[in-house]
Amino acid sequence: MIHEDEYKQRRDTFAQSLKNDSVAVLFSAEPKTRSNDTEYPYRQDSNFYYLTGFTEDKAALIFVKKSKKTKTYLFVYKKDPVEELWNGKRLGLQRAKELFSVDDVFEQSELTAKLKSFLEHKKRLYYDFKLDYSKVKILKRYAKGIDLFENAASMIESMRLIKSDAEIALIKEALRITKKAHHHAMKRAKILHYEYELQAVIEYVFRKNGAQSDAYTSIVASGNNANTLHYIDNDALLEKESLILIDAGCEYNYYASDITRTIPASGKFSDAQKELYRLVLDVQKSIISMIKPGVKRSSLQQKAEKMLCRGLVDLGILHGKVKKLLKKKAHKKYFPHGIGHWMGIDVHDQCPYKDKKGSEIPLQKGMVLTIEPGIYIDEDDSSVEERFRGIGIRIEENILVTEKGYENLSKKIKKEIKDIESLAS
Repeated sequence: MIHEDEYKQRRDTFAQSLKNDSVAVLFSAEPKTRSNDTEYPYRQDSNFYYLTGFTEDKAALIFVKKSKKTKTYLFVYKKDPVEELWNGKRLGLQRAKELFSVDDVFEQSELTAKLKSFLEHKKRLYYDFKLDYSKVKILKRYAKGIDLFENAASMIESMRLIKSDAEIALIKEALRITKKAHHHAMKRAKILHYEYELQAVIEYVFRKNGAQSDAYTSIVASGNNANTLHYIDNDALLEKESLILIDAGCEYNYYASDITRTIPASGKFSDAQKELYRLVLDVQKSIISMIKPGVKRSSLQQKAEKMLCRGLVDLGILHGKVKKLLKKKAHKKYFPHGIGHWMGIDVHDQCPYKDKKGSEIPLQKGMVLTIEPGIYIDEDDSSVEERFRGIGIRIEENILVTEKGYENLSKKIKKEIKDIESLAS
């Protein structure tokens, strides 16, 4: 768990970055309607959660900075027995005052009046530029004297780049659960019939082991479905001669895991499947070995593309000189995506890849990213030998950058051919 002391430290760090005579306003997420009067399970805005750890809606966090001193105010929704009967207990004003290290806590009904007074005689307003227009309209109604507007979200997202020990512990717990789910899927795939059955097995293990939810919609893509990168229908028959690409991770206390494994539906890889799988696995291992502080993600991408291109030539899938093929981006037909992304509170963590000057941010100790090379060959690609067609393979790990190198946080999730086949037998 992350303690209030750490949330307080984050708020202090954010406050220090604010200019004098300014106000920063952050809102909780709005509930999302599923249909008519039913809603999706509530999930807090990631930046709001990062600064507060507060999971209720109808809340706001406001920083008021004047003469280098900052006051912080939290607004929470009132306790109401009738509403709580239908929708669950609220923390309420008094309990919030006890739990949160802020200068004061108010009920949400006071927000408009307080906001008006906070914004008087201020020069600068910070808010999330992706904020719903209705809230922006309210803010700007009381910010008539302000002509400098800055994106609070981008400032917080820069802070989120470096994970604390407590955050890393939560990601590790998410991965511990995800390991169980993927291993269970490897064992069960041979006896199941449809993609959705395998999805159900995976998500059952998530919930059974304490994960609050999946971190994203699970991908269970058999055969040619794996060549649709964001395939989420998960309703096809598991054909026993095909591979199954499973991209599934859980969310544990707001922190994500993001793992892809590709397994044989029959429990055994064919020779053609092994050739492609070994290529992807060798590339992944090589790229992971490069990770250390100071390395740029673009160099990892370039190395991965070069290795995959060379491997595709060796297998007769691409033809020509590697250097020319890379220049023509011929390999992109089979590896169209990036080598990885930041990961944390969001599965694709909303952290910057470039600094304010537009330069790429190199890897630093405490960053967490995915490494996920892949090869995707459509079943209708007549330029490729028939034995390779309809195969999509991706292998994804979650990597922590350490002081001198890296730690593979997901290394216990099996990915060697012999280990996957052993689990499936």
